[in-house]
Amino acid sequence: MTAPPATRVLGIDRAAIEAAARCLAAGGLVAFPTETVYGLGADATDGRAVARLYEAKGRPAFNPLIAHVSDVAAARKLAHFDADAARLAEKFWPGPLTLVLPKAEGCLVADLATAGLDTIAVRVPKHPVAQNILKAFGKPIVAPSANRSGHVSPTNAAHVLADLRGRVDLIIDGGATPVGIESSIVACLGEPILLRPGGVPREDIERTLGRPLAQPPRAVEAAAGDAAPAAPGMLAAHYAPHTPLRLDVAAVAPGEALLAFGPQMPAGAGQAARVLNLSPRGDLVEAAANLFSHLRDLDAAAAPCIAVMPVPGNGLGEAINDRLRRARRGVTP
Repeated sequence: MTAPPATRVLGIDRAAIEAAARCLAAGGLVAFPTETVYGLGADATDGRAVARLYEAKGRPAFNPLIAHVSDVAAARKLAHFDADAARLAEKFWPGPLTLVLPKAEGCLVADLATAGLDTIAVRVPKHPVAQNILKAFGKPIVAPSANRSGHVSPTNAAHVLADLRGRVDLIIDGGATPVGIESSIVACLGEPILLRPGGVPREDIERTLGRPLAQPPRAVEAAAGDAAPAAPGMLAAHYAPHTPLRLDVAAVAPGEALLAFGPQMPAGAGQAARVLNLSPRGDLVEAAANLFSHLRDLDAAAAPCIAVMPVPGNGLGEAINDRLRRARRGVTP
C-alpha cells in the first residue's frame, strides 16, 4: 500500500500511537481503526481542526460529529448522564454505542463539532488502537467515518486511502475492523430513542433499559438541505455508492451485480456481472462486517445496478437494512 507524501501510513506500534497524538495536537487529521469502521480523527476542542475535517470529508457543516473519549469519567466532563444513560454506558462501553446527551457546563468540545446544538454525541470505543490514541492524546477526538461524505464507510486502511488520499495527514493501519458497521445512536433526552441502529442491536439496548425504546419523531431523519439533524448519521441520503441499488430482489436481471445473503441464490444469479455474499451461512454479524466492503467492490464492477437480496430485520439486520435504504436514496450520479 502506497500513499503520497501528504498522507503517511503507519502500522500499529508505540511510535505510531505517539505520532498520531502529535499530529492531532498540531491540528492534523488522523484516520484510525475503531471496532466499527475507520474513523477520521481531529481534536474535538479545536474548531479549526474540526473545520478541516469537514472540508476533507466534504461533510455538511450542520451534521454533528461524535466525540470519542477513553472512558466514562472523560465522557461525564462533556455531558450530563441520567439514570438510563448511565445504565447503557455501564453495559455497553467501551463498545459500538453512541449516546446523545445534554452538554455539560464547560464542555470543551468545539461548537462546530456539535453543529451548534445543546446536545453532544459521545462514545467510548473498544478498539485498542483507538483507546491507545485517546489515552496518548488526552482530549476528546471527533472521528466520523474516514471517507468522503455520503460514500460507503471504510472498514480497512485501503478504503481510507481510496477516498481521502492526500486529504489527511496520517493513517494508522490496524487491519479490518471487527464490527464493520457504525455505532448505534441512542438519545437520552427524556425517554431513550434509537436514532440510528448499529453495532449494538435494539433488543440488547431494550433489555438493558428494561423497556422498549421510544419511537423517534418522523422529522428526526433530516434530508440534505433541511434543518440540523439531532445526531450524526441522520441524513436520509447517506452511505451511497455510485451504482443504483435495487433492494429485496427475488430475481437478478442480466448484467446486474448481486449482493447476496444466505445459502440460497435468487433466480438469474448465474447471469450477474459479479456476486458477493454478505454471509453465505446467513450470519448477521458476518454480514454487518462485510457490508461496506462488499458495496465498494460491487460499485467498482461498473454494473448498471446492484441487486440486493432481502436481509432479515432482526438484530444487526435492522442496521444493515437501514444502511441499504440510505445507500439507495443517496446514490450519486
